[in-house]
Amino acid sequence: MVTGEVKDKQKTVSDFRFGIIADLVFSRASGKELARLIAEKASRSYEIPFSRKTRITQSCIRKWLASYRAKGRDVLLPKTRKDKGICRAIADGDKESILKLLEQKPQMDASSAVRTLLRDGRLHGEISKSSLSRFIRASGFDRTARLHVATKDQVQGFSYQYPLECIQVDDMHSFAVSDHAGKLRKAILIAFLDDATRRVLYAHFSFSENALEFERGILHILRSHGMPRRIYTDNGATFVSDQTCRILDTLGIPLIHSRPGMPKGRGKIERFFRTVRTQFEITLDPSSIRSIQDYDMRFRSWLESEYHRQPHSGLGGRTPLDAYLSGTDHIYRVDPSIDLDEVFCHEESRVVANDGTVSVGGIHYEVPSILIGSKVKLRRNPHADVPAMSVHRDGTAYGTARRVDVYANARSKRIMDQDDPSQVAFRSSKGDADPLGVS
Repeated sequence: MVTGEVKDKQKTVSDFRFGIIADLVFSRASGKELARLIAEKASRSYEIPFSRKTRITQSCIRKWLASYRAKGRDVLLPKTRKDKGICRAIADGDKESILKLLEQKPQMDASSAVRTLLRDGRLHGEISKSSLSRFIRASGFDRTARLHVATKDQVQGFSYQYPLECIQVDDMHSFAVSDHAGKLRKAILIAFLDDATRRVLYAHFSFSENALEFERGILHILRSHGMPRRIYTDNGATFVSDQTCRILDTLGIPLIHSRPGMPKGRGKIERFFRTVRTQFEITLDPSSIRSIQDYDMRFRSWLESEYHRQPHSGLGGRTPLDAYLSGTDHIYRVDPSIDLDEVFCHEESRVVANDGTVSVGGIHYEVPSILIGSKVKLRRNPHADVPAMSVHRDGTAYGTARRVDVYANARSKRIMDQDDPSQVAFRSSKGDADPLGVS
């Protein structure tokens, strides 16, 4: 049985492998040009998850690419032996205690950790050296690896070469602004920064810090710029929604998280936020801002007229806008066959009640009565101008769910369709029949 920890490791490795071949997947290169790109990748050094190796061979890259094209994303998951990592000679509680101590003290060797835990009475019994060695090796927690991780706490600089290869995303809390009711609320900026060019591809001030704001930014970039190769964020709740992860998996965009408590690699967007504070925010009188929309409009004006047009030392004196425009030939366009409105739908599963309704977010919706007692899937695009909730069962669409009108239902009675008794309709006091739930 594969544990949650093993699944997380497998997904991390799969995301890394896809990140290596992502630009090749979307590239039209073939023959010598493809060979050149693969050779270039093989010449680089990488931080390979759960491995001390730093290089990847050309044959390995070719294998990943061919496998992905033949069988899709799942083939990149590393295969795991059924008995790997299972050490029945050590109790589960003892395993956790050993790994926790070694994580706290990476300099300590495993034998010393066991002696310390035995002395403190935190182990249930003696552990042989061979069992301990196998367990530590299978856990990927040997001393060399622990020291490697510990020394990596120092920030390692990295940079991508072309636009949309990597997009860094984060939130910045600003000062309080009046909402529509006149109440002061903290303004929050979400920003999507292109790693290679420092251009801000999407930024928006609002009063909320949630996954919908994150999704709006992704959707904007897809429609206005192109296909991102990877998105890099922290582990905040805004960036780990199951719905958002499903959307990104569908699009084939890896979502990479920095280690908790260590914002390693996110220095560029942190530097951008410092620029926002020292060059934009400091010039404003908070009392002069009438609304969040006013604040957002002022920010966008500063972003396009000043920030994007200022020479940047990290870009060799070029402006973020010039750097971005010079690399547009390397941007991959979104496949026109992809229906983004469909991809960005959120899904909820519900069982239809006996009165032919389902409840979503505390609101009741009517669905066709033929679905009573069935488990249905409700799909709704929260980013659409007029979100409609479609009803599906076993891959078949059953129209659109309609919000229950309690007042109208109090004045109506149900009638049976003579041609199809499974379909029920409401007849109002005026005698006009209205089919239930199917549009």
